[in-house]
Amino acid sequence: MIDFARVQKELQECGREKDSSGIRVSPKSDNLARLTGIIPGPLGTPYEGGSFEIDITLPDGYPFEPPKMKFVTKVWHPNISSQSGAICLDILKDQWSPALTLKTALLSVQALLSAPEPDDPQDAVVAQQYLREYQTFVSTARYWTESFAKASSLGVEEKVQRLAEMGFPDGLVRSTLEAVGGDENLALERLLSS
Repeated sequence: MIDFARVQKELQECGREKDSSGIRVSPKSDNLARLTGIIPGPLGTPYEGGSFEIDITLPDGYPFEPPKMKFVTKVWHPNISSQSGAICLDILKDQWSPALTLKTALLSVQALLSAPEPDDPQDAVVAQQYLREYQTFVSTARYWTESFAKASSLGVEEKVQRLAEMGFPDGLVRSTLEAVGGDENLALERLLSS
């Protein structure tokens, strides 16, 4: 059985520290077993400036079983599937400990963006490119970050206006757009499900 009191406490902790860490976690709906995490791309990497959404599902055994996490935002990385967003990270599998939290798990995913492990890949094609054509890997990863993980500051007002015209409150539209990195379709999906 999921320890929902602990989940609430972890969400509050993430909320208090979101400005310093940049990491955000929020429920997808009233069900605390389905969450959305947002991590900023680490500085000095091809992911810098990106905002990456991660789908989090808590198993019944949480915190004694690891959360299930996968990238929603497309990312070019040896340890993340470019197709499904699946993450190859030991603490999300056999190295999980109940002492870890959602925030520490997301920090570990963020650290993985900084330090790929091409010898233990989730995506063999990306891993080969990383090992054999590093500059091409960096260019591709940067391109994917620009294409999928960055909210264009131009056009934000147009997105807000279009969503507000559908009857959603302006402030809610802005906060939802920010939470999903400016993806208008994802914001609409969130607004409709809330």
